Amino acid sequence: MAHPDDAELWAGGTIARHVSDGGTAVIAVPHHDAVRNAEATAGARLLGADLYLMEQLSVSTAATVLLEVRPDVLITHPTSDIHPEHRQCAEAVLRALPDVVISTGHPQRAYHSDGYNNLDQNGRPLDLPTIIDVSAHWPTKIAALRAHTSQPILDHFGPMAEAIGALHGRRINATHAEAFRPMPILGRLPDAAHL
Repeated sequence: MAHPDDAELWAGGTIARHVSDGGTAVIAVPHHDAVRNAEATAGARLLGADLYLMEQLSVSTAATVLLEVRPDVLITHPTSDIHPEHRQCAEAVLRALPDVVISTGHPQRAYHSDGYNNLDQNGRPLDLPTIIDVSAHWPTKIAALRAHTSQPILDHFGPMAEAIGALHGRRINATHAEAFRPMPILGRLPDAAHL
């Protein structure tokens, strides 16, 4: 992800659910300053994930992370995200994927996350057909998001997360959900309706 609070904001409930089901998770973000890095560490810990701090975000660092971690499932930003750094992150990951997948077979599935207010850079709703019920893990997601005290969580990101989580939840008759769009890896899309 592009920023220390992005994993919590866009996939925190899904990460917490995966870890509580016995899986492991790694959140990879670029190094920021000491405060943001400490917040990233605290947020990842609350979700039960490990943190991987990259010196910078580039195709080569994305490839390095993917080669070292070898995730089964990858989540990154949409390439049409409103935030330019989110788009740059997604493009770096997409450019790194083919060679990494050919050499390791991982990741086996990849997804784009939600974006600000569920909109793309043209103001259209994001197409996110894979919806994960995170109702039981919502308090963990919010606690991890609130670990980012240097950011406007209470006034901005928290209410937005609540609105988006409730929106996706209503789509599957749940209290809260997170939504994703599968992306092809070497021309193949995942066939599962879950991450």
